[in-house]
Amino acid sequence: MVLFVTVQDMARGSARRQRSGSPETYDFRRPMTLAREHGRAFEMAFETFARQWGTQLTSRLRVMVGVTLDSVEMVSYDQYVRRLDNHTTMVLCGVEQTRATAVLQIPSDTTLLWIDYVLGGPGLVREEAPRELTEIETTLVTDMLSSALADLRYAFASVVPLDVRIRSIQYNPQFVQAVPASEAVIVATFSLDVADRPTTTTFMVPAEVLLGPMREGEGVVVHSREELEAKQEASDRLHRTIHTVPVDVSVRLAPRTIHPRDVVHLAVGEVIPMNHPVSRPLDVVVDGRVLARGVAGNNGRQLACKIVDAEENDR
Repeated sequence: MVLFVTVQDMARGSARRQRSGSPETYDFRRPMTLAREHGRAFEMAFETFARQWGTQLTSRLRVMVGVTLDSVEMVSYDQYVRRLDNHTTMVLCGVEQTRATAVLQIPSDTTLLWIDYVLGGPGLVREEAPRELTEIETTLVTDMLSSALADLRYAFASVVPLDVRIRSIQYNPQFVQAVPASEAVIVATFSLDVADRPTTTTFMVPAEVLLGPMREGEGVVVHSREELEAKQEASDRLHRTIHTVPVDVSVRLAPRTIHPRDVVHLAVGEVIPMNHPVSRPLDVVVDGRVLARGVAGNNGRQLACKIVDAEENDR
């Protein structure tokens, strides 16, 4: 007899059962969930941007730089800001298509490391408190990132138009009110490996900037030339046929209201006086709607109605 024994880690299983987590509040009026097709489209665009950004940083810093996309998610702006350090480099960018503001966030020590490489240094990591960039350092960083952000237009060409330009640089996320706190934003998180020094950066853009054009495009139906020709032919056939459809036309006097007791006692030969003046035209009616006015007459031996006025009717 052969016995098989499965070894289980009881401590790990217990920890898994205890890690239930606290429930998170979900606002159904402002859902923070990306549709699968939208999320996939954004991931492909940001992955293209990441490859181009890594190539540009490698050529500018003259060291091997790898940039990979970690995640794309939709959160509120307040949630995004709370994740950032108290002091970090926040590059505020204006979206050319709208008046919205996008943010490229880079850790302060990573920014100083880039500057050291650009100025020909060995890339030393100095143990110093985070500080703001000097005027010369700001110019170097702005020039470096302007070329990278220009590639967003190419990366998003097949998704939505996205053209951003650098406006300014801030350092305290708590004082940067790029969008309202509760507004939904798209956040792309990147992993940067600069000469074997890993770090994380983020790019934030208001959700409406990306989702608005996509939702409008989803409602546009593109027809082929054959479909358009078939649709036009059907419309022409309908207009030709509608003129040959038989309709019932009646001519009526002004109606009169009588009581049920008068209707019950009606007999052959009785006369019902009408309230239609002799000088008033008759109503020409089709399907209960008055289309014209006419006067009584004859056409040979047949009783006829001569149209004297037509009603304007859109229907």
